[in-house]
Amino acid sequence: MKRIVITCGTLALEATLGDTPTAAALYDALPLGGSANRWGDELYFQVPYGMPLEPDAREILEPGELAYWPVGRALCIFFGPTPASADERPRAYSPVNVFGRITGDPGVLRRIPQGTEITVRKDELVTGG
Repeated sequence: MKRIVITCGTLALEATLGDTPTAAALYDALPLGGSANRWGDELYFQVPYGMPLEPDAREILEPGELAYWPVGRALCIFFGPTPASADERPRAYSPVNVFGRITGDPGVLRRIPQGTEITVRKDELVTGG
């Protein structure tokens, strides 16, 4: 199982990646970074590559899930309801490729403001560099 570290300002979160084409492409492209955009309890930033929508893409997610949004070419971190949500679960604007999950409490991301720099890198402690 591949692991990554997501840094938002001074906050660092570990995450695990699933076995999907999007997860593999993301891992190969690391490190990545950008300026955080907020949409309710979702942080996202654009990435410099495109991936097609996977057959199991979905709009309803669970807090802590990581996804790629093909329409906006963005990496998304879901940690609570979004403006599209019908209940407490995150809901993407349109279908996304779910590729991983934060291992800790994703609720800590509520304190990250719009514009915070986000970086995503391989977890060197696990991958050996």
